[in-house]
Amino acid sequence: MSSSVAVEGASLPAQSPSLFRPASGGSTVSPLSSVALPPPGNALQTELLQALDTAGALALLFAVWLGLNLHRMPEGVEGFLTQRVTMKNALLAGGFMLLWPRLISLFGLYDPRPLPRRDKVLRVFLACTVGSALAFVFPLTSISGSFRWVSVLYFWVGSVALTLAVRVPVRSLNATSLVRTPRRVLLVGSGPRALRVAREIQARPEKDLELIGFVDSNDHPLSKRMGVPKLGTLEELEDLLMHHVVDEVLIALPIKSRYAQIQHVIRMSERTGTESKFLADIFECSVARPRYEHGDQFPIVANKVFYDDYRVVVKRLLDLVLASVALVALAPLLALIALAIKLTSPGPVIFAQERYGLNKRRFRMYKFRTMVHDAEALQPALEARNEAVGPAFKIRNDPRVTRVGRILRRTSFDELPQLVNVLLGQMSLVGPRPMAVRDVQLFDQAWFMRRFSAPPGMTGLWQVSGRSNLGFDDWVTLDLKYIDEWSLALDARILAKTLPAVVRGVGAV
Repeated sequence: MSSSVAVEGASLPAQSPSLFRPASGGSTVSPLSSVALPPPGNALQTELLQALDTAGALALLFAVWLGLNLHRMPEGVEGFLTQRVTMKNALLAGGFMLLWPRLISLFGLYDPRPLPRRDKVLRVFLACTVGSALAFVFPLTSISGSFRWVSVLYFWVGSVALTLAVRVPVRSLNATSLVRTPRRVLLVGSGPRALRVAREIQARPEKDLELIGFVDSNDHPLSKRMGVPKLGTLEELEDLLMHHVVDEVLIALPIKSRYAQIQHVIRMSERTGTESKFLADIFECSVARPRYEHGDQFPIVANKVFYDDYRVVVKRLLDLVLASVALVALAPLLALIALAIKLTSPGPVIFAQERYGLNKRRFRMYKFRTMVHDAEALQPALEARNEAVGPAFKIRNDPRVTRVGRILRRTSFDELPQLVNVLLGQMSLVGPRPMAVRDVQLFDQAWFMRRFSAPPGMTGLWQVSGRSNLGFDDWVTLDLKYIDEWSLALDARILAKTLPAVVRGVGAV
């Protein structure tokens, strides 16, 4: 396949260094900083470890029981499949699943602070030794004798090995995949609390946070010692969040004297889909989901505008697996499409268009070229024919589209190169569609920006609900519905509906 790349269909206007500042790569979710702020990925890593520990312990119990009883089943595997699960055993297993992670957590197995390897192994050994006492309930209550005392010994040995094993890939995943680019932090405030937090971020050895500046309406004399520029006032915050790449807003204002202003900051952050964090009491939130994140000195409350628990890791792993399989399986089709484009029109096979992704970070999205090679130069003359309502550009019978391009658009095969964007972590298989620079710069309402609080996807609710037949407001509404109701099951349903929608070609242009 040709490796040449072009930009098609939309011009990229020049931009100031401060507005719409590009930042490469995807963003990650991490709690905040060193003394007042816990290590990156703390909450996400804890949830993932708890889920793996619980599932592993239950699977180990089942494996021990099966290994000790398979020979007693005359029909072997068929006999096993006919076994019944009693209500008593189901309740015991459920109680075991609830108590296991809580009991071993008493030994600090979910503590994010780095520890010597010897201490880690000792903690796991002690936790599994005490936790294995839970397994005694099974031989004590077993009437048939299928779960014997020796089963607890086997479970204990297996639990120590399994608990140690699951921590290696999870710690590595947190270090490499979840903290790839620094999170851009906008500080609200300029007094003593703000200065302390600013210094903590700047002194953070991980360099996973980038303090881009601060905002305040009443500058404190200490603001000159912050070491970062003032970007505006609180009244200008909404505009700043619309036009800057900001991963999180950290509020460091005095609570009692400026409560109303703090509430204003939270509302503006919610409205633009930006995560906000503050250092004290809970405030009213309509969209975000508050969550306590304990640091070494005092708690932080993070108002999440998109889920960031262990399911995000599962979503990413599914993206990697499915995108890799799809690229291999579709390789012959991709080669045929590339050949058809090359033989029927001059110009490159692949074009890259700069799009806005998670938290307004820019990346180059890849597609098969479906237009003539000089489509960008022809667009200004076609603006008057734009059929889209709102900040988008669509022409049903665009004269720039080639014959092969019309087929590719109708079948959505032109989107297949975005599987590479998925592998690079710039996109997901499911999520709000990434938008072009031209379109985003025409946004005139802050609530549109909340669609950038989730990773962009190859398909989404919009694609399975009418595609280009929907108006722009409906498009954004569906994106926000996806963000607010996201789950792995919703992703699966969208993927299942995508193929029929593509086959019907409803709304394709």
